[in-house]
Amino acid sequence: MKNILLAVTGLSPQVITETLYALHQNSQSIDAIHIITTRTGKEKIYAELTDNGRGYFYRYLNEYNIDSASIDFSYKNIHVIKDSHGNEIPDIISEADNEKLLKKCLDLTFHFTNNPDTAVFFSIAGGRKTMSSCLTLAAQMYGRPQDRLYHVLVSPEFESTRNFYYPPKKSQQIELADMQGHPFLKETRFAQINLIPVPFVSIRDNLAPDLLAEPMDPATLMLSIIKEKRSNLTVNLISKKIIYKKAECDMMPARLALYAFFAMQKKNCTKKIDECGNCIDCFIDIQTVFEKQNQITELYCKICGPRPIEEMSNTGIVKLDSDNFNTYKSRIKTDLMSSFGLYALKNLEILSTGTRPNTRYGIAMDKNRIEIVY
Repeated sequence: MKNILLAVTGLSPQVITETLYALHQNSQSIDAIHIITTRTGKEKIYAELTDNGRGYFYRYLNEYNIDSASIDFSYKNIHVIKDSHGNEIPDIISEADNEKLLKKCLDLTFHFTNNPDTAVFFSIAGGRKTMSSCLTLAAQMYGRPQDRLYHVLVSPEFESTRNFYYPPKKSQQIELADMQGHPFLKETRFAQINLIPVPFVSIRDNLAPDLLAEPMDPATLMLSIIKEKRSNLTVNLISKKIIYKKAECDMMPARLALYAFFAMQKKNCTKKIDECGNCIDCFIDIQTVFEKQNQITELYCKICGPRPIEEMSNTGIVKLDSDNFNTYKSRIKTDLMSSFGLYALKNLEILSTGTRPNTRYGIAMDKNRIEIVY
């Protein structure tokens, strides 16, 4: 069994050597180390842990007589979060940054847990709280019985100093700081490092086999385990929400109005069938959408409140054209995917069928499973 340490770090790379020390003290061998971090975190790792073979990682191995060749840890094992342009992110400061972080955690966790001959030790001791949360979520998605989730607790006075990376074999005096920031000296033999197993519930065994073929987003994974015979779609114009499988999607009024219009198209279909299947009789072309502009505008007014129609802009949702229709449709798809996951789109999004100029649009969800609240 190959043991892999998968950790998140920020500006304190010493959590890696502290975690490694704690694992070794608990008779847990480590065969590979992989770190998820930012650009700034990577620079700290290079400067303090590796430093061309002179860093604290190698000092620890040498001091405790551990062959560095026995642990796979190099620059390729440092996984830096990147933005949509491929640039390394210096810090996690936005929702977009956090989405990239979560994807990296899920991708690596999926990869390492896909091999039955590995055990993954997840370390959530480093980095921002959101980094720990994302790695924990990844462990809950894909973790197996042999995998473990760990936090490492270090004596407070040693945890707060940048000079402490692990307890050396021979105790040394190092400079610490008290609560008021005043420096004092203390022997490293007083440092305590405790490895804390964190219980977690894995949903891996509840996932369908096709969801384990490649990494998936959390919304898709979570929705897949909600066992409902009938997954109904509710479009609630009062609360301005779309509800599916007990999950909710908040949508901007203009997008919600257009989505509600297509949901009503499906709901009001008069064809006598119990399940819609591949039937697209209720799908309409773009010209029909334009002809029914008044219905869309009325829905928009209902959502926005009693504001007089003459005070509203004569562009956008109250005066659709081909360009803004496609823009709204694309943004609705993004909203639905973010809330309900990729697998739900086939039932929920505004689909298009046929080629121009005969393209028609509609929702595939069975009409008997759609509820409109207004």
